[in-house]
Amino acid sequence: MKTTKRFNSAIHKLYNAFHSNTLHPECCKHCAVGNILDNTDAWKHLSDSHGSTKLNYLGQVHSSLGRQFNGYTPKELLAIEVVFLEACGYVLPLHHKNKKPKNPTDKDTLFNGLSAVVSYLCKLDNIPDVMDCNALFNYKTIHIEQLQNI
Repeated sequence: MKTTKRFNSAIHKLYNAFHSNTLHPECCKHCAVGNILDNTDAWKHLSDSHGSTKLNYLGQVHSSLGRQFNGYTPKELLAIEVVFLEACGYVLPLHHKNKKPKNPTDKDTLFNGLSAVVSYLCKLDNIPDVMDCNALFNYKTIHIEQLQNI
């Protein structure tokens, strides 16, 4: 399967963060986007709150100038983070009053977040979802109409 440079780079960074226990959803340098952007937190200035897809003024300026960060637009970065946080069990935007997982660095929690992010990165780059195991098992969805014919 042919993938993009940005996809390969992002997956490599996320894989390393997961296995080196440096992935943390509540830290802008160690969340999904923080890792994709080489453990920097400059991306947090694109929005007014962690877990929002709404670009603030600075985010809009970067977007209108066509800027990309490690291959991703400001809007894509915010969307990646939302996918990650929601799959980890957060109610967004991140706020101390909103629901969050009891242990945000639990491997199962992080795996759920990363699985959703990988699927989303595949969607962004128009490549088959590598997290979809249906093809691996030659699984076919049976529709109700097919069942009625049996």
